[in-house]
Amino acid sequence: MFPKSTHETFAQKLYQTFKTHKRFIKPKLSRTDFAINHYAGEVVYQSDLFLDKNKDYVVAEHQDLLGASKCSFVSGLFPPLPEETSKSSKFSSIGARFKLQLQALMDTLNSTEPHYIRCVKPNNLLKPAIFENSNVMQQLRCGGVLEAIRISCAGFPTRRIFYEFLHRFGVFAPEAFVGNDEKTACRKILESKGLKGFQIGKTKVFLRAGQMAELDALRAEVLNRAAKTIQNQIRTHILQKQFIALRKAAIHVQSLWRRRLACKLYDNMRRENAAIIVQKNWQRHNSKKAYKKLQYSVLVLQSGFRFLAARNEFRFRRQTKAAIFIQAKWRCYRAHSYHKKLKRAAIVTQCRWRGRVARIELRKLKMVVGTTAKNGENGNTTAVSFQAARETGALKEAKDKLEKAVEDLTWRLQLEKRLRTDLEEAKGQEIAKLQNSLQELQSKVDETTAMLVKEREAARKTIEEAPPVVKETTVLVQDTEKIDSLTAEVENLKVLVFICGHTFSIMFDFSYIARSSGYDVLSMASLQFEKQRADDVESKYTEERQANEEKTKKSLEDGGQILQLKETVHRLEEKLANVDSENKVFRQQALSMAPNKLLSGRTKSILQRSSENGHSINGETRSLTDSLSSSFNMRESSEIEDKPQRNLNEKQQENQELMIRCIAQDLGFSGKRPVAACITYKCLLQWRSFEVERTSVFDRIIQTIGHAIETQDNNQILAYWLSNSSTLLLLLQRTLKASGAAGMAPQRRRSSSATLFGRMTQVWNYSFRGTPQGVNLALINGSLTSGVDKLRQVEAKYPALLFKQQLTAYVEKIYGMIRDNLKKEISPLVGSCIQAPRTSRASLVKGSSRSPGTTAAQQILIAHWQGIVKSLDSFLTTLQANHVPPFLVRKVFTQIFSFINVQLFNSLLLRRECCSFSNGEFVKAGLAELEHWCYKATDEYAGSSWDELKHIRQAIGFLVIHQKPKKTLDEISHDLCPVLSVQQLYRISTMYWDDKYGTHSVSPEARCLSNTFMKNVISDMRVLMIEDSNNPVSTSFLLDDDSSIPFSVDDISKSMEPIDIADIEPPPLVQENSGFMFLLPRVD
Repeated sequence: MFPKSTHETFAQKLYQTFKTHKRFIKPKLSRTDFAINHYAGEVVYQSDLFLDKNKDYVVAEHQDLLGASKCSFVSGLFPPLPEETSKSSKFSSIGARFKLQLQALMDTLNSTEPHYIRCVKPNNLLKPAIFENSNVMQQLRCGGVLEAIRISCAGFPTRRIFYEFLHRFGVFAPEAFVGNDEKTACRKILESKGLKGFQIGKTKVFLRAGQMAELDALRAEVLNRAAKTIQNQIRTHILQKQFIALRKAAIHVQSLWRRRLACKLYDNMRRENAAIIVQKNWQRHNSKKAYKKLQYSVLVLQSGFRFLAARNEFRFRRQTKAAIFIQAKWRCYRAHSYHKKLKRAAIVTQCRWRGRVARIELRKLKMVVGTTAKNGENGNTTAVSFQAARETGALKEAKDKLEKAVEDLTWRLQLEKRLRTDLEEAKGQEIAKLQNSLQELQSKVDETTAMLVKEREAARKTIEEAPPVVKETTVLVQDTEKIDSLTAEVENLKVLVFICGHTFSIMFDFSYIARSSGYDVLSMASLQFEKQRADDVESKYTEERQANEEKTKKSLEDGGQILQLKETVHRLEEKLANVDSENKVFRQQALSMAPNKLLSGRTKSILQRSSENGHSINGETRSLTDSLSSSFNMRESSEIEDKPQRNLNEKQQENQELMIRCIAQDLGFSGKRPVAACITYKCLLQWRSFEVERTSVFDRIIQTIGHAIETQDNNQILAYWLSNSSTLLLLLQRTLKASGAAGMAPQRRRSSSATLFGRMTQVWNYSFRGTPQGVNLALINGSLTSGVDKLRQVEAKYPALLFKQQLTAYVEKIYGMIRDNLKKEISPLVGSCIQAPRTSRASLVKGSSRSPGTTAAQQILIAHWQGIVKSLDSFLTTLQANHVPPFLVRKVFTQIFSFINVQLFNSLLLRRECCSFSNGEFVKAGLAELEHWCYKATDEYAGSSWDELKHIRQAIGFLVIHQKPKKTLDEISHDLCPVLSVQQLYRISTMYWDDKYGTHSVSPEARCLSNTFMKNVISDMRVLMIEDSNNPVSTSFLLDDDSSIPFSVDDISKSMEPIDIADIEPPPLVQENSGFMFLLPRVD
């Protein structure tokens, strides 16, 4: 076959021999090729050089070697052959070809950057689509690929001597060669291009991986720009020469062509003129015809549209009229229902109150009648033993006393009327001024509304300016409505107050007259008449009570709603009172205009009503005396009430000094209650410091707290004073209530903020000689210690409210100091927790997970995290030891965990070395330590701290998750990382690199090209980022740390449980002092 056969005969021989074999395939388009189907698939072979490669040639090197032998016989066996003309037929041995290939490979390696390729056998079965991971990893490890990559990444894979580097990259900075040696020139070139991490040796430049590619890219850009400049100059010169030649030829051709065109143009102009005349006439005819048709159609459409518009307008007006009628009826019905409901509630309340007043009055009358009868019997039995002259003198003396009392009361009545008239005039002027100002504001509101309507109709450009105006007018209307509602409430409550005071003044006069009648025999008939009238009143009261019981049964259905309304009104009034105490000027104008006007306007009707119900005494003089005595008692009670200790005496100053020295010490805790706070509250409540206009005790307490917390680094002291100040603030919050507008009379202040039942209680206190409001009756009866230990509402003056605000500020300050101390302590540890050490990380990647060394390395890795946990435990122990409220402890740790989240997440987004697979596993292990700490601390102290780490948790979860290319953007943004924004996800995706198996960290572009699915995800992220680029908030991918105070006084009050201060033992410093006996627990 070999002597004369060719590759074609060889192919035909194969076709004939193996045509029935299952793995041999004959191609359809080639006559000399053949295909074999083996484990790698169908492979096509060419038979062109098969015969040449199988010929047994003499190796040319062997022939040359033997021909050069010194032995003549051996050298004669291989005479030199004439050179063949065709080089293609010359035989070359495998060794020669290997040398040539090796030389070519070395030339290529020296002229280009080395890139090594290793072929890996995927499996031992020689089957497709099967990859044995362990086998592949073993081949890579044995081939030195992993070690070479690790060394290349850790060191400087690119090294160039100074001459080569300057010769290649000197184009970057030609000025670096002037006056500098090669080393300095190389450094200046690298620094000019902003490269970092390079090193300059004695003879070479050492570059990191990828930096040579960057320099080559920049060099290519510089050379491209230079080549473009040269090309531009040469092309410009060539084209300029061509242009001059073309211009000369064109001028000559143009002159000839224009002459020809002028002749043709003249003929065309004549023809066009004739055509234009014909077209003009024809177009005029067509336009006129089309216009008439269009005019007819427009008229038909306009008539139809106007008909529809008129019909719609008519229908809209009818609907509007019907809607207005329905709204009017509905509002009338709603207002009528509300009025009837209020009327029923007022009637029920009035009936119960009048029944109570009647019972009290009946009881008093029975006591007076019994006392009078007893005195009368004693006078009859002993009348014989008294002389007539003595009886006459006693009667005259009693008569003189009564006359003097009548004159005094008459004078007081005139004085009271004069004062009331002056006060009514002043209030009337104030009310007129306020009404005028209200009308002016209302007119301004109307004008503003009209202007807005006009502007909206004229142009839509002023819509943005409209909301502030509308908002401002709404505030004025709301303030007016608030004033009206408060005025109406004050009217109703003042009427009830006046009725109650008038009734109790009548009872006081009854007792006074009864005492005087013991010496007057003529008053017996009047007392009998009063007894008879009392019986009549009792019978009427019985009938009224039966009627009230029937009405009460009917009103039980609405009782629940009334109670809810009362509670709502009570809460609103308390909130309004707190706001009014801070805004004093506005409450003076709003609340001071109602009470006196109501009293002066309804005095006559109240007196008439009370006289019809049987509250008057015989004759015109008695009713006048009752009204005078009632007003006198009211004024006397208000004068007594305004006397709470305004100026402390020397004994109280000594007690205050002793209390300040006592709370400056560390008094500790009693049953989780801070002793200092409880002692301070008891003393202030006992001394009635909350009710005085001026006092210095509050300033001294604040100074004591401020001096104690000057040492900001001592967390023990800060926690102790945080517990005391928060507890004292809680007691003040639940005790103090605003006393109304500053600068008003005490009586007006109390009446402006009290509720309906509170004012009834005030009138009851007035009957007991003006007991000050806020002091329980138990204090008057002698149970002083019991009253101090119970929390009760006290109307606070301005110093007390200011002290509450200062105490709130100190609670916030101490809280911030504790939080900042903890931040300072864990900040260095947090900075070390974002990235694992390189040596430990490498050992973990190489070593086995079951070895003891790996466990020790893991312990070293999480040492910083354990340091953070130790700091958290230390702070938690300190706060628990000082019984800081759990609410504040939760807030502290919530903000600390938020700080950790911000620091870790921002470091992750700013540092590329942190966005790796192994580093994600390291941070995940640390987060597990924090989660375990939250579990140990329980929800009572940890709260929602773990939820504050949601950003870093989701980011780390994205780093360590497998099969990232299979995740869609919707799954990433909604399932894996719902909290992270598109900018943050894009940042993490582009900076991520997988170092778990030692692979290269590729750029986002290369990764996208290798995986179409990931390319689509990142391109979608870019589209969303471009859409959100106009929003300055959404373009930032970093988080901000929130250092604000995340709670208010109301939050502390709602979160803390009630505190019982009854059994607090006083400290030894004040235990034996007689001025602090009220601090001792009461023994039942």
